[in-house]
Amino acid sequence: MASGVSTPAGVAGVVLAAGLGTRLRPLTDLRPKALCPVANVALVDLALARIGGLCSEVAVNVHAGRAAMEEHLARAGRPVHVSVEEPEPLGTAGALGRLRPWVAGRAVLVANADAWHRFDLSRLVDGWDGERIRLLVVRDEARGDFGPWRYIGSALMPSTEVEQLAPVPSGLYETSWAAAAAAGRLELVPAGDGPFFDCGRPDTYLAANLAASGGVSVIGPGAVVEGEVIRSVVWPDAVVAAGERLVECIRAGSDVTVAAPQPPV
Repeated sequence: MASGVSTPAGVAGVVLAAGLGTRLRPLTDLRPKALCPVANVALVDLALARIGGLCSEVAVNVHAGRAAMEEHLARAGRPVHVSVEEPEPLGTAGALGRLRPWVAGRAVLVANADAWHRFDLSRLVDGWDGERIRLLVVRDEARGDFGPWRYIGSALMPSTEVEQLAPVPSGLYETSWAAAAAAGRLELVPAGDGPFFDCGRPDTYLAANLAASGGVSVIGPGAVVEGEVIRSVVWPDAVVAAGERLVECIRAGSDVTVAAPQPPV
């Protein structure tokens, strides 16, 4: 936690990690999106580290790749409450609605597992009035969600807002944030300068890895690389055979290759 930050007592943390990851297929046929690694650390672990020091307890919702997620979370460095969503994922609002008994009247710090950045989430809780919804944003004129401001997957929800959410498939913008913005109960908190990537697509997933590595290829533990790898990701235990040349790709296993071309530098 950042020095001098006053965290509201009893804030619960929720990492949203139930997504199907359809845009990342065939990678997500091999592992759920939340377990896809950035710089060899699973996205869900990065999110847990991001919110862990600011919360009294943390929950993770799971659906896609449930067995793999439960096994992975059982090895987490701290206790994690697992919220299983069956038979379908509940979306960002439904996930919190299902967790209401566990939340038990606390405020909730939400983090999307597939959002990669290095911003300090303590700015969301520092000086909070306990009443308004706070969203972490970056300025992005082209893809703004609130005028020029783009939401980057972290929010602070007062207990009064969470208590209104139902455990049905639904999104936070539609069920909570739009009305709160119209009523002046939503506060946008600029994250500052630095990269942000929604890792839901191959190109942005690779971009997050390159940002984390300083622009060089990321090779997973146990990978065998005999060919040439340029600005690419090779998953743990994957194989790049002699004579192969990967440029801006993701390699998983011995034969799954996903092209992820990057914008010109």
